[in-house]
Amino acid sequence: MKQMAAAKFKEQCLSILDRVDDEGLVITKRGKPVAKLIPIRAESASLIGALKGKLKIKDDVLTTGLKWDAQS
Repeated sequence: MKQMAAAKFKEQCLSILDRVDDEGLVITKRGKPVAKLIPIRAESASLIGALKGKLKIKDDVLTTGLKWDAQS
């Protein structure tokens, strides 16, 4: 897998976006991986928003439903 330092990616971002292959590119900072750039193919792009209107949120999604007392 190809790797590139974040600073170099920043310099060449637009040209890299035009050239990224299916394997993708790992972006590193100080030699450690921090992100992976992969292309969105047509079949993947069609999944974005595919479930809109098909799901129903029940109750509050920001809670576990368990009651607790922080002072106990």
